[in-house]
Amino acid sequence: MSWLDETMVGFDTETTGVSTATDRIVTAAVITRRGDEVTTRTWLIDPGVDIPASASAVHGISTEKARAEGVQPPEALEEIASLLAEALDAGFPVVAFNAQFDLTLLEHELARHGLPSLASRLDREEVRPVIDPLVLDRKLDQYRKGKRKLIDLCTLYAVKVDADDLHAADADVLATLDLVQALASAHPTMRETSLDSLHDLQAAAHHDWAVRFGAWLKSKGTTDDLPDPIWPVAAPALALASPGGADEGGAGLLF
Repeated sequence: MSWLDETMVGFDTETTGVSTATDRIVTAAVITRRGDEVTTRTWLIDPGVDIPASASAVHGISTEKARAEGVQPPEALEEIASLLAEALDAGFPVVAFNAQFDLTLLEHELARHGLPSLASRLDREEVRPVIDPLVLDRKLDQYRKGKRKLIDLCTLYAVKVDADDLHAADADVLATLDLVQALASAHPTMRETSLDSLHDLQAAAHHDWAVRFGAWLKSKGTTDDLPDPIWPVAAPALALASPGGADEGGAGLLF
């Protein structure tokens, strides 16, 4: 039996912006799926800062709604990290589209609120196995032109989604879980590859892509916001869980 027939745990966030270091989680979803059995957990969080109109336009959550109905970040973050850690320690993959963004942001948020990092909660203190269909698609069909957003890949791999539902965390997770299965149907070697090997393949593939894309950006004069080659948690967030990082003493981030 392949890992594709076992339990998978999907994860997604909607946020105040695109900076993993300084932006905050507004909504999150963790969905556990094994065959037809699905368990969904969602959170609406008061991030403690104003939600920019540009972000609200994407996910539909205003500052006022988050303040009135959202839970406080430490409560939600602890629940999210505990669920993901439990899954990873059980050997179940965490599935996320553009996983580096969500997992790196989560580590920064945990540190900000003085909570143990996801990595430090794990038996082997490494966030794995992770499955990211964005990274897999870049590797398996790297010369294909065109966009690779979630909606684009769902269209390409014939995953049925309603575009109006996307950018709700739970809808994005379900689409991502379906996309992984569709990718495996298109690329049968995925089914035969172990989770550990697939995780390592993705880490190497992302590193190669980030180096190439970063070099191209530099050639065009861009020097800010270059892609971090470390996957699935970017290098700055990895340091938060290291000795002397934010976990030691529980000081958290000062922003």
